[in-house]
Amino acid sequence: MTISLKDSRNIQYLILVNLIGSIIVSELASISNASTTRYYDFKVEYKSITKLCKSRKIVTVNGQYPGPTIYAQEGDRIIVKVSNGVGYNVTIHWHGVRQHFSCWFDGPAYITQCPIQSGKSFTYEFTLYQQKGTLFWHAHISWLRATVHGAIVIYPMTGVPYPFAFPYEEHVLIIGEYWNSDVEALERRTLASGGGPPPSQAYTINGHPGPLYNCSSTDVFVLNVKHGKTYLLRIINAGMNIENFFAIADHNLTVVAVDGSYTKPFRTSSLIITPGQTTDVLLTASHSIKKYYMGVGPYTPANIPFNNVPALAILNYEGSSSPFTTIAMLSLPRANDSMTLLKFTGKLRTLPTPDSIINVPQTIDRNLFFTVGLNQEACGKGQICKAPNHTRFSASMNNITFQRPSLAILQSYYYSSNRSYSPDFPDNPPHAFDYTGTTQLHAAQSSIGTRVSVLSFNSKVQLVLQDTSLTSVENHPIHLHGYSFYVVGFGLGNFNPSTAKFNLVDPPFRNTIGVPAGGWAAIRFTANNPGVWFMHCHLEIHTSWGLSMAFIVKNGDKHTEVLPGPPADLPKC
Repeated sequence: MTISLKDSRNIQYLILVNLIGSIIVSELASISNASTTRYYDFKVEYKSITKLCKSRKIVTVNGQYPGPTIYAQEGDRIIVKVSNGVGYNVTIHWHGVRQHFSCWFDGPAYITQCPIQSGKSFTYEFTLYQQKGTLFWHAHISWLRATVHGAIVIYPMTGVPYPFAFPYEEHVLIIGEYWNSDVEALERRTLASGGGPPPSQAYTINGHPGPLYNCSSTDVFVLNVKHGKTYLLRIINAGMNIENFFAIADHNLTVVAVDGSYTKPFRTSSLIITPGQTTDVLLTASHSIKKYYMGVGPYTPANIPFNNVPALAILNYEGSSSPFTTIAMLSLPRANDSMTLLKFTGKLRTLPTPDSIINVPQTIDRNLFFTVGLNQEACGKGQICKAPNHTRFSASMNNITFQRPSLAILQSYYYSSNRSYSPDFPDNPPHAFDYTGTTQLHAAQSSIGTRVSVLSFNSKVQLVLQDTSLTSVENHPIHLHGYSFYVVGFGLGNFNPSTAKFNLVDPPFRNTIGVPAGGWAAIRFTANNPGVWFMHCHLEIHTSWGLSMAFIVKNGDKHTEVLPGPPADLPKC
């Protein structure tokens, strides 16, 4: 098969394809501005690994941990057959893919689909419509995404350059968390206890914990670089319950994109990245030829148990003769350093390009105010209650703890029968109070329900997300499926519309926003993609406790504004 190599970017792209081997031969066709259909075969299967002194089986895709990378170009059609060969139910979510008129393939269990049962398969089909950059995919049921995740790298259309100097090489770095136990069983035990989850045994970089952990002196990811060259690092946080700082010893990084959207470049010595977020940075190998540590450490403002041992990887300059015992150590921010987080977040600005304009809604049709936070429920008869004061942890939005339905909400909505939800999620919390102040315990209990908010097609939405101190203030990474949104403002304390400062010119364009601990974040988007779209905290335990809800975006009036019907092989509950 003849392959057209039109520029250096396409050459590098094809080299990556050959190295990774994750795109089958039928895809290696001439790359042009015409979209290409790319086929993948994902087999969910067990793999035996030895890590942290213990051998066990983990759930993987195609026996890889992390899983295979999807490489594509903007506008490509992606078809992935997912076959479930393990004993758990499975779904796959394509995190950050906006699923333009393809909501059936978004992937969250019991929201857009019923799970793929053991021994069954389902084929996901979607188009990367007006999207490029770094995204990722992961399991979206229970805690399986701890080991079931991988990168999505979307290149611009042929002839469309990066808005920065073309890098010498590109590398994917996936941050994760690892437990030496079955994560499904771990979630069940945690929920049964009513208390908090145990911290992970290790943080990982591309599946490797690094030398600070037991039995891990050689379980280290090594990135080889050449002196004087510039590299594009695509950093993905697939972690579970902790946000992270990332840094490289003695090196600054230049941030150029977040969540698949270009940013105005800025230099930083470290970056904050929450579970569910991606950050693209440029690294120039301009320092002395030796070895340097790069590492991932925790960020948590809450008073909870956490693993404070960083994962370390090695940045190795080619030609370095320095021994591994003399690697330059890095310095990470303190685990509770919220000011570094706020300063980093405040520097993010969207970079407009000729093929990607800024389109912030300047007027609002729907103004929403959602509180987010943890709750403590009274201990019921016969329950185990290991939360403080003999209570049980839960979590909520607008003081409603989300209850997972038995039938996918999208199926129920589409067929208008066997309704598994109520369309009355409130626009505001049931009671106003001092959200970030001292609150009595009795105010920390929530109601339970599967309630959704209904949006008219093309409505301009502003949503203020307000952290609460009902149990403890915390930085909540809130992810909205089906959309990217403009983060028009954020701040500490209670949101005050008369004093809040908004950026309606060049705000960052994200799919996951860290709502500041003891603060708020305001987002805007246009509801122009019909379907059912999950919104939840990307700290997995918070989703398990119910910190989530869903939007139903109605069809428009034109035939081009209507969600197509379900695929024939949609899994059954």
